[in-house]
Amino acid sequence: MARITLSGLAHSYLPRPKVPQDYALKRIDHEWEDGAAYALLGPSGCGKTTLLNIISGLLRPSEGRILFGATDVTDMATAERNIAQVFQFPVVYDTMTVYENLAFPLRNRGLKGPAADARVREIARMIGMEDRLDQKARGLTADAKQKISLGRGMVREDVNAILFDEPLTVIDPHMKWELRTQLKALHRQFGHTMIYVTHDQTEALTFADKVVVMTEGEVVQIGTPAELFERPAHTFVGYFIGSPGMNLLPATVEGSRARLEGGEVALTRAYPALSGQVEIGVRPEFVRLGSEGLPVEIRRVEDVGRHKIVRAALAGRALDIVAPEGAAIPAEPRVRFEPGAVNVYADGWLVEGTPREREAA
Repeated sequence: MARITLSGLAHSYLPRPKVPQDYALKRIDHEWEDGAAYALLGPSGCGKTTLLNIISGLLRPSEGRILFGATDVTDMATAERNIAQVFQFPVVYDTMTVYENLAFPLRNRGLKGPAADARVREIARMIGMEDRLDQKARGLTADAKQKISLGRGMVREDVNAILFDEPLTVIDPHMKWELRTQLKALHRQFGHTMIYVTHDQTEALTFADKVVVMTEGEVVQIGTPAELFERPAHTFVGYFIGSPGMNLLPATVEGSRARLEGGEVALTRAYPALSGQVEIGVRPEFVRLGSEGLPVEIRRVEDVGRHKIVRAALAGRALDIVAPEGAAIPAEPRVRFEPGAVNVYADGWLVEGTPREREAA
């Protein structure tokens, strides 16, 4: 296991990059904790696979260094980094049995005998393949092969890190949930440093201790699932995390008040004069529908079982509301925002402000 340090890391596929837009991966300075589980989350083309390939050694960064513990591995080959990798599509040996596929990484490192056998059987139980150990991999379904690939990645206990590149793409939805649960259990048991690339927020939030959110080659926030939900550091995080995503409304912020087209909102923090594009962000879960507050127009209501998603408009701007399943829609609907759940953004970035108690003191 290893602490992973990214120091001044950046990458461009162009020979002489000059402007930020030339970089597929913009500068990163961060230290990832030894033994933690991270998810790299973002849409296709955001740079997450580029970053994973740099960590694995498949790609040398244009700038900066990468360290495993105190060892600079920037120029080391993949084989020298002592990592395990699981790719989007299964990598198995068709002529080998399931058992032989799982045992191969151990035999490659010289581990045989009862200890290796016990480890193979433990991993086989985890991926639900214990009754197929003697079966050849040829002819297995794509999801069965990917389970073997996952098992091969996790069978070694001495790796610096295990890297997963969208490993559940070919797995059916029920098995995805089961395997994520098992991956978390394995992580708790053995404490490997794990890095998991995905564009699926559910996968990221249920797997990782901390999620690295990326867009357009830039890391915009690293945080726990709760931090990403409650205090998105960037409007992209607010939009990308959550279903529906965060409501964003243009505003003029003065002190502890935000003026919108439809009225005013009290803030629990005070803010200095802000320039640029100023918005407030509030998640649909923290919008309260009733007979008090700002007037809204209801456009449609979607009943999704456990709750309703109310699609409304505030002064002509879209506003999503999550309401209890049995909630009634008032004849003259109005909304209030939960105190403390309103974030302020300038040019896309969160402005922290000063708690009003401190301001008063």
